[in-house]
Amino acid sequence: MKKRLSILTLFLTLTVSSFACDICGCGVGSYYIGILPEFSKKIAGIRYRYNTLRTHIGAGGAITYLTTEETYRTAEVWGGWTINNKFRIMGYVPVSFNEKLNQGITTRRNGLGDAGVQGFYQLFDNRRTVGRRLLVHSFWLGGGVKLPTGKYDDAEKNTGSESANIFQLGSGSVDFTFNGMYDIRLQDAGINMAASYKVNTRNGEDYRYGNKFSANAQAYYKFRIRKFVTVAPNAGISYERAAKDDDDGFSVDVSGGYALLGTFGAEVTFSKIAVGANFQAPMSQDLAGGFVKANNRAIAHVSFIF
Repeated sequence: MKKRLSILTLFLTLTVSSFACDICGCGVGSYYIGILPEFSKKIAGIRYRYNTLRTHIGAGGAITYLTTEETYRTAEVWGGWTINNKFRIMGYVPVSFNEKLNQGITTRRNGLGDAGVQGFYQLFDNRRTVGRRLLVHSFWLGGGVKLPTGKYDDAEKNTGSESANIFQLGSGSVDFTFNGMYDIRLQDAGINMAASYKVNTRNGEDYRYGNKFSANAQAYYKFRIRKFVTVAPNAGISYERAAKDDDDGFSVDVSGGYALLGTFGAEVTFSKIAVGANFQAPMSQDLAGGFVKANNRAIAHVSFIF
């Protein structure tokens, strides 16, 4: 049975991003989901994402009465299906639980997020021996569409203050992604690389979130503990950048920016079940002109291989 190891950049990139923080400063549109479990035909699972950030930061990083602590939690059903060993279709449906705290008052917004589907084509999957070790490398290209299934509330946008338009369940727009994934492995040691570019369109309220680029690279090693148990720790970096938003033809100053994060995690496979987790810590960032600060993030999943 042919197996391939690849990563998808919300985000999933999914983004990684296929969840509430797809349109906010804590992820600037990441489709990052970490290393996918190996599968040859079908896979389905549940992902959980946790993100926190601080918004409404004053000039020079000052804390003011407007400063808000925000938390984004997302549970996401996702799956993938490989057809004829060359085509792969992946889809996701998220449910988001957003929360923000300001001056002791907590505001919540829960509900369905933006769902989407992506398709990939495998350009090559080469395998050969180097000495006594097996060298495997594969390359996938693809694209997808994100649907406006999550609610966009135009009233949340505050044009009277320095406020990023991020506390939303969805963007309200149909958006498109273009993705590339490359994996190279010498026996049990490998490197994963992925990149994604997301093109956003204007929603019904004449607001368009800025286009987003994300890229990540990870090194991993697979420890085969038993015949049906594999543990793969991994570590790497992730880079994300977003253009400024557009509101009715005018550029939004409090939007866009970049974030560079260090990542580490592990994937464990038990025959037909895979579990994994990934932690991401900001190393450098400049989001929404300094009015948004991203904190640590975490992703965990349970997946079933068919």
